[in-house]
Amino acid sequence: MPLYRQQAPDLILLDINMPHLDGYEVLELLNGLNDPTPAPVIMLTAQNGREHLLQALAGGARDFVTKPFDRAELVMRVRNLLEVHQAHRLVHNQKTVLEEMVHHRTQELNQSRLEVVRRLGRAAEYRDNETGLHIIRMSRYAALMAASLGWSDADCELLLHASPMHDIGKIGIPDHILLKPGKFEPDEWEVMKRHAQMGADILSDGDSVLMQLARDIALTHHEKWDGSGYPNGLAGTDIPQAGRIVAVADVFDALTSSRPYKKAWPVEDAVRLLQEQSGRHFDPEIISHFLALLPEIVAIRNSNLEPADS
Repeated sequence: MPLYRQQAPDLILLDINMPHLDGYEVLELLNGLNDPTPAPVIMLTAQNGREHLLQALAGGARDFVTKPFDRAELVMRVRNLLEVHQAHRLVHNQKTVLEEMVHHRTQELNQSRLEVVRRLGRAAEYRDNETGLHIIRMSRYAALMAASLGWSDADCELLLHASPMHDIGKIGIPDHILLKPGKFEPDEWEVMKRHAQMGADILSDGDSVLMQLARDIALTHHEKWDGSGYPNGLAGTDIPQAGRIVAVADVFDALTSSRPYKKAWPVEDAVRLLQEQSGRHFDPEIISHFLALLPEIVAIRNSNLEPADS
């Protein structure tokens, strides 16, 4: 069959009785090629029994001509089949072009949607005196840990694009609280904690998998393994794994980044705190994967440093 693929014939005249392989065996080999636009086959044979006709047509032949044959009739049959085959190929090619156009347009729409998502995440970070580099770092940490935990490539990519919206709810927190440099008063802290639910509300009712994942992350990334987090006091595996992953990524990046109200912690100190909080604030399994990935996480951090942390 290499010759068939190389020549790509428009039509095949095939006898039944041939050396090595008979016509039926050749038909079987042709069917095995799974050609989307196979060349039509005319069986040209001295075998004129009804069983031969049915076997040939069942095997994929488009026409059956018995010997001796009328030359003019055969030419017309060939011409008709060639016209049908040409039309079939034209339809197939048009379908392929349309599929490519739809795929390209879908990619453009997805890219536009992701651009909006990234800018939403950056808007929330700017409200908190942070830059877009925070969401780049923490989202890459999160995707790296998800891959280590066995997530598929597609799900890791979703997490990469959904996690930047984890703090979108901060746009609803008053400036005098959100931007306060010192410690929050109890009533201020209660207001600040509302950003998790606000973020979930902003992202709710979205029908895309991306928005649903972003909502879960916004709502649960401040929950704690021991149940002492907010807004709903979830514990253990009741917290979606995406929220547990982002919690580790977010805290590590917050600790190792400088802010107007604090200096960046050394990586070693931040890692020590995460280890101490394993089983309390953080999922122990995720901390284990975080530690195994630490060289890669530090490389991501070092390639996306804030000017103040360089």
